[in-house]
Amino acid sequence: MGRIRVRLKERSYDILTGSGVLGRSGAYLSSLNIGKDAYIITNSLLKIKYGDILAGSLSAKGFNVRFKTVPDSEKSKSLKTACPLLKNLAFFDKNRKVFIVAFGGGVIGDLAGFIAAVYKRGIPYIQVPTTLLAQVDASIGGKTALDLDAGKNLVGAFYQPKIVLSDTGLLKSLARRQISSGMAEVIKYAIIGESGLFTYLEKNRDAVFSFRPAALERIISSCAKIKAGIVERDEKETLGLRTVLNFGHTMGHAIESASAYRTYNHGEAVALGIITACDLSRRMGLIGDKLFLRIRNLISAYHLPVKLKGVSLHEVVKAHYHDKKFSGKENKLVLIRGLSRPVAAKNVPLALIKQSLSSIF
Repeated sequence: MGRIRVRLKERSYDILTGSGVLGRSGAYLSSLNIGKDAYIITNSLLKIKYGDILAGSLSAKGFNVRFKTVPDSEKSKSLKTACPLLKNLAFFDKNRKVFIVAFGGGVIGDLAGFIAAVYKRGIPYIQVPTTLLAQVDASIGGKTALDLDAGKNLVGAFYQPKIVLSDTGLLKSLARRQISSGMAEVIKYAIIGESGLFTYLEKNRDAVFSFRPAALERIISSCAKIKAGIVERDEKETLGLRTVLNFGHTMGHAIESASAYRTYNHGEAVALGIITACDLSRRMGLIGDKLFLRIRNLISAYHLPVKLKGVSLHEVVKAHYHDKKFSGKENKLVLIRGLSRPVAAKNVPLALIKQSLSSIF
């Protein structure tokens, strides 16, 4: 089992990674002093497949358990879903000391984390990510959010979990599309944070898709370390350091929003956003053709899209204005000068942005 410490003073917590972590969750939580009443937010499929393992481990350590399921869809990250959950949580919380368990992928993590942040001005919550994307990225760092019609993640809070339990054994049940979706975030971290990881991904695609434990441990631990290091230095993005984690996400979020979250999942949209950001970096003279093609080829090798279909350029451009990093009319995009060399660029000309977006159509 791997253990990574996210050091944030009184908000510090561990990320535990390895096969079988879920079955030991009760033991890990019993030392946290967070209460004895677990309100588990998940989806129906996960509850059926793994709910007994989680509930059994918690119950064996004296925890009371209540499951609450929501649809496995980006649409669950909404006020429409959150408000009934808050009411149900308040009913469950009578004469109890409750904490929340986010048991699922990135959508569940964002939704459950947001509810934990706002209920009674904050109650403890645990991240138990079940997808590759959530294990390498979404469950770490304390960003919680809901979507609005105007854009993605526009309602949210910074609120750190008490622990992150990443059971790599759960990934074996995922479809290839879900693994590929998670690999978009892994590729992001390889580009902005570790050139050695980038080379590893180029050489070990078969090991990843075969769910070899060593390969999964390597990529999950590497991404977690990179993100933990950035979050430790700039937890709430006040210094501009955490902005680099947005690489590929400005256009990725715009693509998700423009396609009404139906055509592309988060990882696929981020992959297209990465290609756009790299093409823009190339057009601005920050990187050369060789690196651009190397990145594009890696994205394609992990069965991620390199061309955008089913949405217009106009719709994507319109949606990208809702990015939270923008200030008024001033845009802010994360580009690269090379591997492990991310750079934040402000006031990038719209004409250049449209040219780079056009390259994925």
